Amino acid sequence: MYNNYVETNPFHVMVKPAGAACNMACRYCFYLNKKNIYPKSDFKMNEKVLELFIRQYIEAQPEQTVTFAWQGGEPTLMGIEFFQKAVQLQNKYVSVDENIKTKQKNINNIIQTNGILLNDEWCSFFKKNNFLIGLSLDGPEEIHNSYRKDIEGNGTFKKVMEAVQLLKKHNVEFNILTSVHAENENQPRRVYRFLRDTAEARHIQFIPIVETDIGNADQVKRFSVTAKGYGRFLSKVFNEWVRRDVGSVFIQLFDVALAAWLGYNPGLCSFSEVCGNMLALEHTGDVYSCDHYVDSNHFLGNIAETHLGHLVSSPKQLQFGNLKRERLPQNCLECPVRFVCNGGCPKNRILKTSDGSPGRNFLCAGYKQFFNHIERAMNIMSEEWRAGRSPARVMSLL
Repeated sequence: MYNNYVETNPFHVMVKPAGAACNMACRYCFYLNKKNIYPKSDFKMNEKVLELFIRQYIEAQPEQTVTFAWQGGEPTLMGIEFFQKAVQLQNKYVSVDENIKTKQKNINNIIQTNGILLNDEWCSFFKKNNFLIGLSLDGPEEIHNSYRKDIEGNGTFKKVMEAVQLLKKHNVEFNILTSVHAENENQPRRVYRFLRDTAEARHIQFIPIVETDIGNADQVKRFSVTAKGYGRFLSKVFNEWVRRDVGSVFIQLFDVALAAWLGYNPGLCSFSEVCGNMLALEHTGDVYSCDHYVDSNHFLGNIAETHLGHLVSSPKQLQFGNLKRERLPQNCLECPVRFVCNGGCPKNRILKTSDGSPGRNFLCAGYKQFFNHIERAMNIMSEEWRAGRSPARVMSLL
């Protein structure tokens, strides 16, 4: 089993079993045009690639918990049988190997889905196999439907809300993934209250949409969130959350911020000092540095030819990860909130600093506003944590 065992640092792979194929045509989707890389493909990962990936991914992970993240496009287009086979192969390759003295590893599965195809059969499978679901929902109906339409141009809100009810019915654990863009950046409280009260979400991720125009790298498309709009959005959500929902609603960016205030490395690749440990695997077995960099310049190899562990620890990938830190402009190095954001995601570093240096993040103004806004509350929460008390006490202390 472990003939090709490669020791690496912990890493993650966003697996695209259906490539860029999708049953929706979201206006802001950055991945749909990746179909052009594989013009003759059927966009279906075959069983040979699936088995190679599962074996190599388990082999190369140094930690006892191995998390498989299935994304797209839309991964449910592969059908339940594909994921039944994936679980079967995970169970096959997770067993103890006495030659390298490993313990039985734990397997987690996460699927990021638009929810359109979910039904009782899917949800029963998710529950039985302990899948965590990331479900995309941008807010109330007219907000969600503004950009998230199916391939015929119809809004998808009602189908997504049906998926929410199905997940609840089967007691499947799920997170809500909410894109923040031009249509909802000015309605933060309405969006948050809808997610909390109507969708009854208890775990939420707010994802900023920043997409540049081809051939005009310092200009973003009209549906993108504005920097200051993103900062205001997060601040207004935080104002409500910190006074009534700490400990009952978990918002990824707020958790990341608290970790940074406590002195830990932020657990989100966008805010890590270096990157390169969040790769993308296409349906063909091709591996890329990141799912935001699926292009010829960031192609690392194919797992049928080179073990995944060698690809993730290759000089090319290590250089890719270190460039995030090495290319920080002086203004960022001196910034008082650098300890939280570390310059943000490299894909969004499209602006120049005040002294004309390249590498300023498009969202910089929003990050500064937000992180300065939450400083007092974060200081209280971190003090409570260090004292062995619940950070949720901040609600009564503010």
